[in-house]
Amino acid sequence: MTTTAHPRRIVAGDVNGLFGLVVDNLSILAFVATALVGFFGFPAEVLFTHMFPGSALGVLVGNLIYTRMARSLARRTGRDDVTAMPLGLDAPTSIGMALLVLGPAFVKFKQGGMDEHAAAIATWHLGMAALVVMGVLKFVLSFFGDAVQRAVPRAGLLGSIAGIALVLMGFFPLVEILRHPIVGLAGLGIVFYALIARGRLPGNLPGVLVAIVVGAALYYGLGAAGLGAPGFHAPAAPTWRFALPWPNLGFVDGLPLVVPYLPLVLPFGLLMVIGGINVTESARAAGDDYSTRDILLTEAFSTLVAGVCGGVVQTTPYIGQPAYKAMGARTAYTWLTGVVIGLGGVFGYLSNLIELLPLPVLAPILVYVAITITTQAFEATPQRHYAAVVFAFFPAVARMVAIKLGDPGVVPPDRFAELFARADHGLPELATIVVLGNGFIITSMIWAGYAAALIDGRLPRAAVFLAAGGVLTLFGLIHSVDPNGALYLPWNLSGLGATLAGQFAAAYGVLALLTLALTPFNRETKG
Repeated sequence: MTTTAHPRRIVAGDVNGLFGLVVDNLSILAFVATALVGFFGFPAEVLFTHMFPGSALGVLVGNLIYTRMARSLARRTGRDDVTAMPLGLDAPTSIGMALLVLGPAFVKFKQGGMDEHAAAIATWHLGMAALVVMGVLKFVLSFFGDAVQRAVPRAGLLGSIAGIALVLMGFFPLVEILRHPIVGLAGLGIVFYALIARGRLPGNLPGVLVAIVVGAALYYGLGAAGLGAPGFHAPAAPTWRFALPWPNLGFVDGLPLVVPYLPLVLPFGLLMVIGGINVTESARAAGDDYSTRDILLTEAFSTLVAGVCGGVVQTTPYIGQPAYKAMGARTAYTWLTGVVIGLGGVFGYLSNLIELLPLPVLAPILVYVAITITTQAFEATPQRHYAAVVFAFFPAVARMVAIKLGDPGVVPPDRFAELFARADHGLPELATIVVLGNGFIITSMIWAGYAAALIDGRLPRAAVFLAAGGVLTLFGLIHSVDPNGALYLPWNLSGLGATLAGQFAAAYGVLALLTLALTPFNRETKG
């Protein structure tokens, strides 16, 4: 530690940090774009000129504040080795927003009779409203973050997000990799070698950069020669796009539209609060003692700014602050990243880069992130709770199956409705899968919380998780009996819906009572 700090100086490590943080954000934006445009047919111009500028602005604002916090810490401590907290777009919830909220909402609006442009604008407003809701939630919870962390065990928090990573962030991109196997597997191999096996590349080049360059060269080279997989598209000419992310009231129009998606949106915000607490502790362990509340408030503020200005992807502090410190990054790499991403959203060069990089080129990075998140769920959880983490995966698997079966190209709507209502022995199989997948993030938290409490011998606590599950089921926050996952009042249900909701809610109640009844015997065993 030195006695004279120079927090404004740009050092070589800041350049390394800049590249890594920009690529992280670019990869997430690229997947969101590919998912919405490629999977759901969302208009690219609305995405790039309405959604991306506000999302990028959130990255700029948050990183500028974190830079100021780091420089303030450096001045107070007299140190020149303080590393700023990195902030960017959150990968799991961004992918969840694209695949579970924005894309399905766009399809639903079109099926309801809107033309494509009107449906896109309604989806944009819904995304803005979702971001504002998450920002408000994060703002409130920033004052109670420690209490939230104590209430839900790590197995529930990390298991639920690992479920998203494994089946949505990992499996879907893996399918895209294998649709262009030469390109995808080459990139995946480089990512595995450099980032998982920690192998050295020529010139110590970053693994992500090499994987993107090799993948793009193979994609365009093989495609031009007629040797690539079907579906090759030549690179499009760059399109000039200029869009200022002005504040607007589109989120007000989107508030009624976001209600059916609250079972997904609210856990997204909650997870980021817990993540913010964890990354602050990680930075503290690395030697940089930031205020947890300030880190969380900044995250909430930047998310709110993004939402009000048209963004649809929330920001979060990244877990890799110690890694950026190890590579020599200090306080400049965050504001540099903010400027590159923020101006890229305004002047359109981010969209140009994304249009040049097809999903098979970027998918290996997403698979790596999915593997890392899933691995961390076990590494950061006590070994005795591993079963609880695995238990949290199953609702996410059900959601993945429901997404595929709900695709009209896979199962026609009339056939889907028939299967949803067909009962042979027990409840209809397809209905059970869909109901299990609806609200799966909260379900995963409840299931893992119940299992972890049971493993720890805290049976009354386990019963509380079950009781909460029963109550949430009655209102559709989890196990919504609406195929689209909408919320409802239990007394408005009838027919199959009432049967499904009643059976699931009663199941939680019966298991809660059974768990409480076993409490005296468990005490005798522990004694």
